[in-house]
Amino acid sequence: MGSSHPERRQKVKHELWEMTWLFLYLAFFLCALVAYDLFLLKQYEVAYWNFGFAVLNALVITKVIMIGEYAKLGNMHENKGVFVSAVWKALVFGLLVFAFHIVEEIIKRMIHGADLARASREIRVLQLAGRTIVVFCTFVPLFAFREFRRVMGEGPFRKLVFGRRKGGENQLADAG
Repeated sequence: MGSSHPERRQKVKHELWEMTWLFLYLAFFLCALVAYDLFLLKQYEVAYWNFGFAVLNALVITKVIMIGEYAKLGNMHENKGVFVSAVWKALVFGLLVFAFHIVEEIIKRMIHGADLARASREIRVLQLAGRTIVVFCTFVPLFAFREFRRVMGEGPFRKLVFGRRKGGENQLADAG
């Protein structure tokens, strides 16, 4: 990528930035869930590999979201309110992550010697469904922020979220 392709360089930079923020957001929540499990089960011997798996899972889910957005999944309700669009995208991507986890579990069991039928029967669907509900709840604010940014535009959104507030000024009126 030489200087002859500044648009491509800018797009790659933007995609890496998106991927980084998605990953950090998901890693934060997934590591919080690992900590919650450890405390809930009163396992005070911290299993650091659980946090490693959470971070790895965040990276995989980030990639699933990036690919899904590239394929324009969840764009069906973008012309409706931000809340409707965010919840729809959270649902679509939550189901995509659920499907991904089912395929992942089947592949793991097949690697360990199970045939396809046995691997499918051994999947703990309720546990995966529970995880999917938590992922959905994590996705709603994530996609709400992303929808606000899409609707407002990058500049006004950044000013609203990251800008400094001056005493008593209306940040929304200044952002537009």
